[in-house]
Amino acid sequence: MAHAPDVLICEVGPRDGLQNLDVFVPTEAKCALIDTIAAAGVREIDAGSFVPPKVVPQFADVDAVMAHALAHRTATIGALVPNVKGAERAIAAGVDAVYFVISASETHNRANVRRSIEEQLDGFRAVRAAIDACPAGRRPHLMGAIATSFGCSLEGEVSEAAVCRVARAFAEAGADEIGLADTVGYATPKLVRQIVEAVRREVGLQMTLRLHLHDTLGAGLANAVAGLEAGIRRFDAAVSGLGGCPFAPGARGNIVTEDLVFMLERMGLSTGIDLDRLMQTREILARHIQAKHLTGHLHEAGIPKVLRRAA
Repeated sequence: MAHAPDVLICEVGPRDGLQNLDVFVPTEAKCALIDTIAAAGVREIDAGSFVPPKVVPQFADVDAVMAHALAHRTATIGALVPNVKGAERAIAAGVDAVYFVISASETHNRANVRRSIEEQLDGFRAVRAAIDACPAGRRPHLMGAIATSFGCSLEGEVSEAAVCRVARAFAEAGADEIGLADTVGYATPKLVRQIVEAVRREVGLQMTLRLHLHDTLGAGLANAVAGLEAGIRRFDAAVSGLGGCPFAPGARGNIVTEDLVFMLERMGLSTGIDLDRLMQTREILARHIQAKHLTGHLHEAGIPKVLRRAA
């Protein structure tokens, strides 16, 4: 078995990266994207979302895409679900991980899933029960993600207490992991450290935490470093900086996976990802997505020779 990397990166391009686009990316292109990501050695892929097509048309083909993705047994294949019905579809598909989102912002939560935070917590408990009803060897990992953990474009400031309240509820309801999401990209390094430390105090050191960062205001990689300094070793990112939330005005792309991998490797932290192969995803995306949606410093500069060393 390959040595575990120092930092695990979950590639969210096939899901978060595509959900905000106004053009449908063909099923075969989504599958090719996932194939290239898996071939680059990415250990976890957020491959789609089990939501009604009328809500997010991009995922009308999620069953076909997920079936294709699950053929890659070298990666954990996950899916975002908004409710227990979506979770039941994901479980039936055989996913390895289920991502369930609740916002720390009541306004955003209602815009995102049309439920209050309390109603969504009831939904999470139902998802936990559905997973626990599965045979022991077929229970997907369950992550509770807290959207707008660092600010909300609808409410503005989001209090530390509001984030901790959802984190505590997730932990008490049986989350295997908790994700802290900078949904609209308002985080700063200081705030990242503050919220991570507060959540750790709330749920204990035994709970695994991850960061989901957006680069709306250009602070994405700085916030990732702050997360590293606070002990985070699991991050979400999207190839070519794709992404955004349809229900959060102003939300822009995720931190760029390629740039994050380069930075981490230059810092001496292994990711297990072949950067040359990962860079090939741009060619797939460029056939179907306008250039204005594709970002990344490494794509502009090229991979410096300093990283082209023997493994």
